[in-house]
Amino acid sequence: MASEEIRIDHSIIYSIVEPGSRVLDLGCGEGDLLYPLVRDKQVRAQGIELDDKAIQECVKKGLSVFHDDIENSLREYPDHSFDYVILNQSMQEVKKVDYVIREALRIGGKVIVGFPNFAYIKSRLMLFFHGKAPITKSLPYLWFDTPNVRFLSITDFRDFCAEKKIRIMEAHYLGEGEMVSFWPNLLALNAIFVLVK
Repeated sequence: MASEEIRIDHSIIYSIVEPGSRVLDLGCGEGDLLYPLVRDKQVRAQGIELDDKAIQECVKKGLSVFHDDIENSLREYPDHSFDYVILNQSMQEVKKVDYVIREALRIGGKVIVGFPNFAYIKSRLMLFFHGKAPITKSLPYLWFDTPNVRFLSITDFRDFCAEKKIRIMEAHYLGEGEMVSFWPNLLALNAIFVLVK
């Protein structure tokens, strides 16, 4: 897979997912992550997406996708029906986060969660110096036009996992085009966690 074909967060998730595995992508968008997984790693993939245009793009790529709301559709899946459940760049748009994560852990062996870090230094500085809701590469929306309903940091998510007794198997912290190895809550633009029960 050529590096220019895929975003850095997709590249990390691509490297985590084992060939031939069963994958459910919650909020799969236009299938930009699922498609290379199916094409290159022969995963058995299923997507869930609300946006009609994104679903059409998935279908053009030959991907199986359901038009549904991830907060209401997960209960229909049997326990352990997937090896991986992916919730990348969509958790901050979910109202019932605890429920979605719990259900994802029930139906998947591993849950891969990726989200923008709202405690990123540039966001903090924009808020501090300008007194306005920050706009960054990973948070490109104006406050009144954002799909985000949650504003969490890496520390918030780690605390959530500790409180809910969810084990973090892996953590990856992404800066602007590179990995972040120290002070991720301050210096990482995005984070990716691999969770297990």
